[in-house]
Amino acid sequence: MLAQKGLGHIVLERGRVGETWRTQRWASFHMNTPNVLTVLPGDRYEGPAPEGFMSGEDFISMLESYVKRHSLPVRENTTVVDVSPADGYFEIRTYDDTMRADALVVATGNLNIPVRPAISERLPSWVLQLDGADYRDPASVPDGAILVVGCGDTGGQIAEELALAGRRVFLSTGRNGRVPRRFRGRDIFLWMSESQLNRRPRQPGASRALVGRTGTLSLQSLSALGVTLVGRARNVSPNGSIQFDDSLAESAAFADDLSQGLKNAIDEYILREGIEAPEAEPDPGETVPARFPDPPITKLDLISEGIRTVIWATGLTGNFSWLNVPGAIDNEGRPLQERSLSVPGVYFIGLDNPEAQRSGTVLAAGHEAERIVNHLASAR
Repeated sequence: MLAQKGLGHIVLERGRVGETWRTQRWASFHMNTPNVLTVLPGDRYEGPAPEGFMSGEDFISMLESYVKRHSLPVRENTTVVDVSPADGYFEIRTYDDTMRADALVVATGNLNIPVRPAISERLPSWVLQLDGADYRDPASVPDGAILVVGCGDTGGQIAEELALAGRRVFLSTGRNGRVPRRFRGRDIFLWMSESQLNRRPRQPGASRALVGRTGTLSLQSLSALGVTLVGRARNVSPNGSIQFDDSLAESAAFADDLSQGLKNAIDEYILREGIEAPEAEPDPGETVPARFPDPPITKLDLISEGIRTVIWATGLTGNFSWLNVPGAIDNEGRPLQERSLSVPGVYFIGLDNPEAQRSGTVLAAGHEAERIVNHLASAR
């Protein structure tokens, strides 16, 4: 888009094209959005599986192809260590050289640095602690039981894969929503995109919903696989046992309500637009009976349960310590922006933020890029 407007530019990439997708995804990772929606600006999907899902490797190949086809000026293996204002420009310093630019588009996103709760520091030293970004496959996890903490799509999908591999898995979940995989004959993301439900603002503080890769994934279906469900992890005692609150039933009900509310909204859209669609069918991922512990588990002794590994799927944040532009970052290191626009000359794209439910995903990239490019062009 910048080239089409005659705006000279360069793209600085800290590693290879798609570096995060190469190094922070597990081996069996697939995109949550169907192929027909996993497209970059100016492209369209014309393959044989519009409602299939790209693997991580397929997505990297798509990025590489996009760069080549559009002759994008990408400079790989170029880590930016500092950006500061200087004489009306932005001075950009890398490990290799220094350059200047009139404007800066920050496209690092804010979902690339794993976050662990403070209680992780109190676990015994013999417990292997991994972040969701470090997990690769069941074979790479040492023998013994595994506790996964966090039940968004990362935690839920990792727990499912480990259970299917025959591992003993405990899953600590908080108040995560849940999105069914398919509804009334189509992938749920197609309905959400067509009806523009995914453009609605996200509730402040809302966690990413649990999404299954090939079918609906729920706390019920995970428990049916043999995953032992517990509430939020709250504390670690001196002897190494972990305490949990009694919120599992509430979390499951919240997820059920969110899923049903989404389906109701899609039903209303279908009726309002007069769309011919098959009637809803029972979803096995939602109708399977729950096998929650009774009474709820509020404490796990790591030794007696044989838990040797804890996988933290408790969220991600961004690293903007290199961005030393007054007014662009708040005191906690978070971008200060509204609809991609920050202080004059600084733009952010790809942030996971409350603006819309699709923010932080490929679905929002084209819209945000167009908004930024038009603003840059008008400021010439």
